[in-house]
Amino acid sequence: MTIVIKAVLKKVSFCTKKSQTIMLITTAEEALKLVKSADKIFVHSVAAVPHHLINTLVKRADSLKNIEIYHLHTEGEAPYTKPEYAGVFHTNAFFIASNTRKAIAEGRGSYIPIFLSEIPKLFSQNIIKLNVALISVSTPDKSGFCSLGTSVDATLAAIDSADIVIAQINKYVPRTLGDSQVHTSRINYFVPFDEPLHEVSWGEPTLEHQQIGNHVASLVEDGATLQMGIGSIPNAVLAALEHHKDLGIHTEMFSDGIIPLVEKGVITGKYKKRNRGKIISTFLCGSRKLYDFVDDNPLVTMMRVDYVNDTSIIRQNPKVTAINSAIEIDITGQVCADSIGYNMYSGVGGQMDFIRGAALSEGGKPIIALNATTGKGLSKIVSHLKEGAGVVTTRANVHYVVTEFGIAYLFGKTLVERAKELIKVAHPDHQEELAKAAYERLKHQYSSII
Repeated sequence: MTIVIKAVLKKVSFCTKKSQTIMLITTAEEALKLVKSADKIFVHSVAAVPHHLINTLVKRADSLKNIEIYHLHTEGEAPYTKPEYAGVFHTNAFFIASNTRKAIAEGRGSYIPIFLSEIPKLFSQNIIKLNVALISVSTPDKSGFCSLGTSVDATLAAIDSADIVIAQINKYVPRTLGDSQVHTSRINYFVPFDEPLHEVSWGEPTLEHQQIGNHVASLVEDGATLQMGIGSIPNAVLAALEHHKDLGIHTEMFSDGIIPLVEKGVITGKYKKRNRGKIISTFLCGSRKLYDFVDDNPLVTMMRVDYVNDTSIIRQNPKVTAINSAIEIDITGQVCADSIGYNMYSGVGGQMDFIRGAALSEGGKPIIALNATTGKGLSKIVSHLKEGAGVVTTRANVHYVVTEFGIAYLFGKTLVERAKELIKVAHPDHQEELAKAAYERLKHQYSSII
């Protein structure tokens, strides 16, 4: 399919020994005239959202209808989810963030449950046929390569699959290395527009988070390979690891918390068997300091999510310690991490990819770390999951559960033994109630849980 934009502002040529590539540079208004009703559009992920392209697309709402937008977690505003655009844009989230949660709850969007590692298949196998991919990239280098910066994830598969790729060239996008390097020949149109990337800060960890961090840190062995999420608990864990030695990083995502450990020589990747000495990730999000840290940094390699989250890759590294969280966990070890009852809250993500990968790693430790209670004082360790709650990680996959009250070890335990372990790390205010409920649920298997 050949498409011509009438108002191309500029052509830039990149010459190499083998070929010449011409970049077509235009405005967002001109490029987005290519979008038509009923198109399926992919939007770049997390901090890499091309907000200028999105805002310009939304201005065309009066001339469009039935646009399907596909994305992973995204940061910043998502204007296409507003009620006034119902019937024009419908968001389809592989992972739900705060900016799309309301729209999905009210029917202006949908949630697609899927392992993070398998999202690229949806595009490469045309299970979802993309018409347009909207991405953000760094300024191209002299050889015509630009970088996807903070998010590779499923974006490469979207680039390879979409009919049209429109890239916002943004000087604030860091030039990360690895699979993030994309030649300009793989992109159809370029829109120069500079805007700072979305920044996230979690502030100082609470006392409870510090306690959780210390408990988790006690499970981390020197030479381990870490996977963690981003947020207050992962940051508290990282802060508690400053006296460890030769840790490696192979994680779907990371934030500012790793920087002090790199500076102190704690993170070296010395004992990794895959990508030794490298920090491996598929997306990142944090402060400007983090984006500057990864810019042109050969220590950090950004890879496709179907590599980073591949269980067969993960398990090859030693002592993989996977640290994930949950919305609630029942007394048998079933983990709900994507919904609050029937209400979809987040997503499956990469939790199972890494929980299983860690379990198969030599000396690996799959860990679920969570506060014992919600902000309203409700127990997150429950006798039964809420009606409608989804099981993201099965009871058979759970080894360690950590709260501020300690460590529960479930691997190889009976249902009764699991209940005892989990009640032990529940908030003391809820332990008696949980013990009674556990007895009623499991009384045919034991005479007393107390």
